[in-house]
Amino acid sequence: MKNPEETIGKMIDKSGTCFLAYVDGDGFPVTKAMLQPREREGIKTFLFSTNTSSNKVKCFRANNKASIYFVDKRFFRGISLTGTVEVLETPEAKKRIWQIGDRMYYKKGVTDPDYCVLKFVAEKGRYYSNFKSEDFNI
Repeated sequence: MKNPEETIGKMIDKSGTCFLAYVDGDGFPVTKAMLQPREREGIKTFLFSTNTSSNKVKCFRANNKASIYFVDKRFFRGISLTGTVEVLETPEAKKRIWQIGDRMYYKKGVTDPDYCVLKFVAEKGRYYSNFKSEDFNI
């Protein structure tokens, strides 16, 4: 892959769903479909909105290791990024990615205590395309 950030970035932006994997309290992996990241910085940092009361937030507070996966079903390509998650509850973080339609999920608005931000920071990745895979560090 000549330019991983450009190739993978375009694929991520066109992907409709992101899959987030984490480790539960018993040490088992759990995979959850998520809405697209609200914001990304290259292929290193991704910000997601979620419920503070969710099981994944509870699990991330105990074990911050995670992976995210994006798929391009049309061309049978995928990107897996492995890294860590930080749960952000500051007003600045919440305002940063807030969108008007979010009130549907968080009735009290941007200050809703059940609204938080997941900040995923990738350390490495694996790109799948044309029945081949390629590992890379970020």
